Amino acid sequence: MDNALFSLLKSVDTPSVCNAIEVAQGQRGFNGFTRGTPLISDPTGVMVGYVRTARISAVAPPTAPADEIKARRMGYYRYMSEGPRPGVCVVEDVDGAAAVGAYWGEVNTNIHKAFGLSGTLTNGVMRDLGDLAPEYPVVAGSIGPSHAFVHVVDFDQPVQVFGLTVAPGDLIHADRHGAVVIPEDVVPRLAEAISAMQRAEGIVFDAVKGKRITFEDFEAAWAAFEAART
Repeated sequence: MDNALFSLLKSVDTPSVCNAIEVAQGQRGFNGFTRGTPLISDPTGVMVGYVRTARISAVAPPTAPADEIKARRMGYYRYMSEGPRPGVCVVEDVDGAAAVGAYWGEVNTNIHKAFGLSGTLTNGVMRDLGDLAPEYPVVAGSIGPSHAFVHVVDFDQPVQVFGLTVAPGDLIHADRHGAVVIPEDVVPRLAEAISAMQRAEGIVFDAVKGKRITFEDFEAAWAAFEAART
């Protein structure tokens, strides 16, 4: 992904990226997006980048020896500090609906931002909403006050967040709507697909926004939209 495509993706929302993928593929049926309604720390925040993955748990304390736990934690931080940039942290809380430990707060958002990551997608818990690192959005499953027994289970493995399976190295786009994994074969065509989609939608917007139209006016605009979209 070059700088121009990165800037373009940062300027559009995740629904637009989903639509553009369909344009690039020439069909509907794309399935690589999240389900449900996540929470976001910054409603205007957009994260784009190559995925670094991990799994955490917090309901019960870890049972491994203390030195092993520490080694895994530091291995996790080393892993998050490396890899291609721009990067996005995707963390599955294996406690699922019972997730209670807020791993994402003032400390970890500032650490991960300093590593050059552009945001976090997690089904887990966030806190410190007034003190999170600026321009580091967190899309999360819930909000809570405590980190409980939160600890790293593993990292650099495929994870599942909001029904979406994400693998290390995937290119992901996320905002307040959720997230989408951009298929690798679509990337070279994505900028033109976004442009084509915006041009096509502009036909409808020009016809209807701020106007009172007849069905015949709409029918003509919709026919032009469908022709431009395909």
